[in-house]
Amino acid sequence: MTQHFFIPHPALQDFVSNIMIFHAVSDRSFVCPFPPIPQHCIYFYVNDPVRIQKGGERGFITKAASLTVGAQLTRININIGNNHLMLCVSFHPGGLHRLLNIPMHSMMDKDVDTSLLFKKEISEVNERLKEAETYEAMKAIAEHFLLKKLSQLRAALPFDKAMQFLVQHDGNISMDKIASLSCLSIRQFERKCKERIGLPPKLFARLTRFSKAYRMKEQQPHLNWTSLAYECGYFDQMHLIRDFKEFTGVTPSFIDKELGETTLRLQANLKL
Repeated sequence: MTQHFFIPHPALQDFVSNIMIFHAVSDRSFVCPFPPIPQHCIYFYVNDPVRIQKGGERGFITKAASLTVGAQLTRININIGNNHLMLCVSFHPGGLHRLLNIPMHSMMDKDVDTSLLFKKEISEVNERLKEAETYEAMKAIAEHFLLKKLSQLRAALPFDKAMQFLVQHDGNISMDKIASLSCLSIRQFERKCKERIGLPPKLFARLTRFSKAYRMKEQQPHLNWTSLAYECGYFDQMHLIRDFKEFTGVTPSFIDKELGETTLRLQANLKL
């Protein structure tokens, strides 16, 4: 299993946060849980199409070869094939809105076939990704596609920079300060957040903080919940537990068990 994070081309860094490639080769398919995230992303599934099960649904649904997603509030399970290769473009807050010029609340908790947004270009990108021989070549293909879109990119607003500042501080900044940095009143700020982010600002901040906490727990499963709450800026452990229950639908003890089982499956199935 390999996971590579790339800094995007300098011309893209204004609206693209990073480009990530995940590759897992295994003896059999297996299911991995995926928590809610605040980021807006475009995913390219280079080999087999991904199969996804949303919380509350019974079966898995086969998705398109490329998906564009807004902020996600629902936990999902992903069925990973035996040669799973995925490239993900993650955007700064407001970055996907600037690229697509559509209200992001329409994409909240949804995934959209990217070919519906960019027509034939996406099938060409998918084909070129299949032919790429290195991860660096895959990154260059994604960058080439995005660079061609710079002419349609809308200008950044103070709001976008303010929301980046909020993310850099893991959601632990007051909304009054972020609204001030955005040069907006609180009501204007809330409306702009719904348009460009897709979520109310306080919910986005909570989801950003939760996302950091979940990733820390994923990377350091032996970290206790009290330490995790402190590291991520929670007022106390109970506030962290409340967010985990709300955003994952399960208790922290279940998360402990699930992450442990996922690690064992990875160790058992993956060809290292």
